[in-house]
Amino acid sequence: MNLETKDMITKKLLDAQEMVRDFEMMSKHTKDKDVANAFKNFAEESGTQARALQELADKYRRD
Repeated sequence: MNLETKDMITKKLLDAQEMVRDFEMMSKHTKDKDVANAFKNFAEESGTQARALQELADKYRRD
């Protein structure tokens, strides 16, 4: 599979967005407070990555 840079960015953006959703959902479905807090933090970290990837995707759309 030979992906162009734009395709790689788009794929990883979708992956990061899915991770945000997954971690947020899991944090709400566990009774363990430590796990819930860890998952919330992971969701935030994935969100940071998703925002950075979105900026790159926007750059490639403009070019």
